[in-house]
Amino acid sequence: MSRLTLAQQLAASLVEQIGNGTYRVGDRLPSLRECMRLFGHSKNTVINAYESLASQGLVEARHGQGFFVRQGAPTGSEPDEPLPYARAMDTVWLMRQQFVREPGQSPLGEGFPPVEWLMDLRLDKFTRQIMRTGVSTLFRYGNRLGNASLRQHLVQKLASYSITVSPRQIVTTHGANHALDLIIRRFIAPGDTVLVEDPGYYPLFGKLQLQGARMLAVPRLADGPDMDALEQHLREHTPKLFFIQSVGHNPTGSDISPAKAHRLVQLAQAHGFILVDDDALADFKPASAIKVSALDQLSRSLYVGSFSKSVSAALRVGFIAGSKDLIDELGDLKMLLHTSSSEFCERTVDVVLMEGHFLRHQLRLQERLTEATAQGLQLLDEIGAQVFCRPEQSLYLWARFAHLNDARELTRQLLPKGFMIAPGHIFSPEQSRINPWTRLNVAYLNDPRLKAVFKDANAYQKPTVADSR
Repeated sequence: MSRLTLAQQLAASLVEQIGNGTYRVGDRLPSLRECMRLFGHSKNTVINAYESLASQGLVEARHGQGFFVRQGAPTGSEPDEPLPYARAMDTVWLMRQQFVREPGQSPLGEGFPPVEWLMDLRLDKFTRQIMRTGVSTLFRYGNRLGNASLRQHLVQKLASYSITVSPRQIVTTHGANHALDLIIRRFIAPGDTVLVEDPGYYPLFGKLQLQGARMLAVPRLADGPDMDALEQHLREHTPKLFFIQSVGHNPTGSDISPAKAHRLVQLAQAHGFILVDDDALADFKPASAIKVSALDQLSRSLYVGSFSKSVSAALRVGFIAGSKDLIDELGDLKMLLHTSSSEFCERTVDVVLMEGHFLRHQLRLQERLTEATAQGLQLLDEIGAQVFCRPEQSLYLWARFAHLNDARELTRQLLPKGFMIAPGHIFSPEQSRINPWTRLNVAYLNDPRLKAVFKDANAYQKPTVADSR
């Protein structure tokens, strides 16, 4: 298959989104300006993509209003297998939309804590401290496994989670997403089977699509993965990896139960798959929170950590902990792909961890989160929403509203009123499936306008009994 132009790639992505129901008949597509901003394309590229869809009869231009979906994507003959990039384009689109912050819009569906929660760290103070010592090393490539002093501090951090490692069992990364990418590249070949949680971390789904992996969905329940569904998959398939989030699950906010964590470790040993424990929100939870990687001491697990949400997303510092042999391989892969990670960013985080100030910062984050979670649950109770689980502290709450079956409709209703939410379908490997749930960031739920907006249910329909999952 010949390489697609940018306009063809954009058109193919929109065709797929029309086909899977993201855009339905009568919906308006993003304006030319919105599409240019989201994808970074030129105006001519976007116009060519939209005109291509119009020539196929899929959309129509309405003067002064924009482009609207005219009919569903064509079905009939078996379509060509899309390129891996085309398969991942829906996730790229969604990520770009999530990362856009419109002025005056409440980021209710955002994945990050408010900037003001992180400002007390005073990163400028640490930057000056770094520049006063060892400046010459900032002009060289770093160690393939990462800054040695930072890895030593990470040994101590993991020990607080009851995970015993040496510095040689840790490789630093450009955040948790880079860590997941390295793991996928090391273990997964096109056609390989992997297990993912549903709902789960949607950028992971895009990475796996890009690699050509076959995803098997394991429903996430309030106390962890659905073990019956997992064991059914294991009887029928031989997955290489299972990507899980033990605590602070994104998007549901749920924590795994001790019984399920122990069972997962037993199944990984018995069936030979590796548990990838993505713990990007560790700093927002007590150190005593159970983690599957602590139970098996990284025997058949890899622990992924990050400072993006607790220190700064701009620094892009994360890490992987595992057995020495696997970390050596991942360190070599990191060197091949990126030479090294950022010595400056890693030294910044290292200095932050050296200070007792970080522990105080971490406790404040947890206190703020506990308070915001309680307030968020109270508001959702008052407006009659159903919540998936009731965590004591979680950056996210997974909720549905009695007046609708499809959270995409709620998204359309709230955007003109200044609220951006994250509808549930984007967190599923099967994004075409109608989903009534939505992820809400508790830090932004304490907004007096929300109660009135959510209570205005007259325009919505009641869900059917069959859809009350």
